[in-house]
Amino acid sequence: MARSPVHCMSLTVLVLPLVLAVAYLLAAFPSPPAPITVHQSLASLPQTSRSWTIYPEDFYPGGAYAELPYGKVRYWLMGPEKGRKIVLIHGLSIPAIIWKDVAPALASNKYRVLVYGASFLRYLYGRGYSDAPQTTYDPTLYTTQLALLMQHIRWEKAIVCGVSMGGGIAAAFTSQFPQLVDENVVLIASAGIMDSGDISRTAKFMSSPLVQTLASSGPVRHYLQRLANSSSSSVTAAMEGAESSNNDSDSPDATTNTPHSASVQAALEIVRLQSAHLPGYNAALSSSLRDGPIRGQHHAFTSEGFEDRRVLLIHGTKDATVHPRYAEGIMDLLPEKTRRKSKVVYVDGAGHDLTLTEPERVGGAMWEWFEGRG
Repeated sequence: MARSPVHCMSLTVLVLPLVLAVAYLLAAFPSPPAPITVHQSLASLPQTSRSWTIYPEDFYPGGAYAELPYGKVRYWLMGPEKGRKIVLIHGLSIPAIIWKDVAPALASNKYRVLVYGASFLRYLYGRGYSDAPQTTYDPTLYTTQLALLMQHIRWEKAIVCGVSMGGGIAAAFTSQFPQLVDENVVLIASAGIMDSGDISRTAKFMSSPLVQTLASSGPVRHYLQRLANSSSSSVTAAMEGAESSNNDSDSPDATTNTPHSASVQAALEIVRLQSAHLPGYNAALSSSLRDGPIRGQHHAFTSEGFEDRRVLLIHGTKDATVHPRYAEGIMDLLPEKTRRKSKVVYVDGAGHDLTLTEPERVGGAMWEWFEGRG
């Protein structure tokens, strides 16, 4: 039956206000964004935790915290205040403990050394004594963190040195903030241009969002904590055995331990403790693996930021994490003028954690380079 014009008009008058009200609600100005969730760092663990023995807040002298937009960052300054400035950037999983021998050696040679927790930029966000924001851990997050930290300590310029993913951060930082970078850039076992195929299937699987959601659940975290706590005694024994072998040339196990095996054991234990006890650690690690400056930084190395730099690349010949071929790959990307002033140093027999296992050779190569003898 046909509706009369009056009936249609009445229906319109009744429905139109409802439609306009719904449209207004949908188009209304959004609510203020929620504050960024920030997870706690190693500082939140009880004093009974083994982390305080292996890697206390005062692991290096001159420690302090900087309050940055994405949480607190732990940093240390050592060496003479008027010394030449250098910032050391750690890698993906191991915090600033990775510089335990290199940083003091540079400070003793009259360099003013900044070590931080990004993880861990000592730190980088999400590692060690630096808070872990719930966000995407992309190159810009890390480079902005370092730029803000340098502003906080009133550094206008510094040599930039990164290990592993820290090398990728150093490259991105040089590209984005060239005015803050001294003439020299040092890249140790540097990531940045890795192929996805070189990242293990296990790492890819564990860094997937679904697995991370499951890993952050209460039962799984409780299991990881029990596992970490139960392994502490065996790790302690291994570390003490390594230290004993290093100090006793007659030890029957001396030939099976490197001079710095205790340092490696300590660093791995810190990784285990962070993974088990810090809610933001695994998420930060996974996001860094997916979105961070491990891959895709080819443009950074070819950028104007690297014009007129001197780049020292140090890489272990037995590196199974970042293949040694990437050192030459990075060298090939550098601007031609920069490439002529740059150098690759291979540390024979060294693996990926060469700042822990070969600190004398790494430090020696850096010192010769800075002094113009490299």
